[in-house]
Amino acid sequence: MSKRAIQFQLGIGACLGCLFLILYAIPHWISSPSNIRNIVLSPRFWPSIVAGLTGLVGLGLLVVSRSTPHESGLANTPIDAPRAGLIRLAGLAGLMVATFWLLPRLGMVWVSIPAFLALAFLARTRHPKTALVCAVAVPMLLYGFFAHVAGIAIPQGDYVRLP
Repeated sequence: MSKRAIQFQLGIGACLGCLFLILYAIPHWISSPSNIRNIVLSPRFWPSIVAGLTGLVGLGLLVVSRSTPHESGLANTPIDAPRAGLIRLAGLAGLMVATFWLLPRLGMVWVSIPAFLALAFLARTRHPKTALVCAVAVPMLLYGFFAHVAGIAIPQGDYVRLP
């Protein structure tokens, strides 16, 4: 299968997923009280944002697939180290176990930082500096928004507490 066909199929799938979420799943499966003053705090707001972004990514894939040249097919090259995938999968499982064990002890923000970094390097990121910046900035910004703007408590640990 060519790269163009893969991008086209992924784009169609993302657009169909977006339509399913917006037209059926969110209205039927997520209940929302009518007296919410701030739309950002509505239970339907963020799923709608994710669905809309999924649709935009799908449209982007469709546009890119139109400009991608035709190929005869992807080369069927053998995998260099078939055990490497299993080792990375075991590493991911260990990372998940460690994350859930550490969450009540250290809190969501402090556990998210090394978990994000470990996952980025486990997936062999080509942008380690960006991964480091995002690993620190995203949990801190999300904590700041939810704790101080939205007034929603983020789970804190037993040892370290954020203001």
